[in-house]
Amino acid sequence: MSSPDEKMVQETAYAKVNLTLEVLGRRQDGYHEIRSILQTISLADHLTFRQADGLHLDCTVPGLEGTSNLVMRAAHLMQTAIGRQPGAHIKLRKEVPVAAGLGGGSSDAAATLRGLNRLWNLDLPFERLSTMGAALGSDVPFLLRGGTALVRGRGEAVVPLAPAPSTWLVLLVPPLWLENKTAHLYSLLDADCYTSGEATRRLSEELGKNRLPAGLLCNAFERVMHGAFSGISRFAAALVDAGARKVNLAGSGPTLYTTAQDEKDAEEIAQKLKPFSHRVFVVKTVAVVP
Repeated sequence: MSSPDEKMVQETAYAKVNLTLEVLGRRQDGYHEIRSILQTISLADHLTFRQADGLHLDCTVPGLEGTSNLVMRAAHLMQTAIGRQPGAHIKLRKEVPVAAGLGGGSSDAAATLRGLNRLWNLDLPFERLSTMGAALGSDVPFLLRGGTALVRGRGEAVVPLAPAPSTWLVLLVPPLWLENKTAHLYSLLDADCYTSGEATRRLSEELGKNRLPAGLLCNAFERVMHGAFSGISRFAAALVDAGARKVNLAGSGPTLYTTAQDEKDAEEIAQKLKPFSHRVFVVKTVAVVP
């Protein structure tokens, strides 16, 4: 049992969706050049950090407690960065579906960097945490701060944007699994899937006017998702039948989402999806993490 004066730090690890994800082409280093606008949403994991001898992780999904978990990788990376090995007992309550295109693992890593920075009284600047985050995954630097941001390069260059207007979303997470998902989806892209980044530029302008037009939301992987995820078409059709104005793919999927006019509209869409007996979430956009 912990003592009353034992220091405890809590962090919320918000999921994200891609409002746009454009692939401009393949780079000489083998990666793809992208333009994407990322947005954090209210669906989140929750982490608690306490002082301890050594590093320990307890997770509500026991299969995620190994050393390969991004939480543990982030903790070990921070120990290496500071040249010593303070300990921590970390509890992770998973709410964000795993491998769903919502950035759950990357957000857990970002929350771990923030949480241990506070628990261990390190006072490392955001730029130092961001550099460490980039070593863990391309979405981690964005998820350290969240909100709304333009992402360039192969995902490592993050430029904060004007906050998106508060918007309700409905997420549908199909029970579909794909080995090496992101790499496989990139391998399916051809020149016809490449775009100029114009949709991302236009949406950036609209966000500056406090507007989020559903018609500008796009994702290059939508061109290949039907061939990659067997059966995803019927889930997309279910969203349309439920009243979705436009069906969008979150990241590399398989999560599908639609924007809603307001909370009531979102709840009505979600209610119509209940017979599917799959994971449906009503969420809203979230601004920058404090």
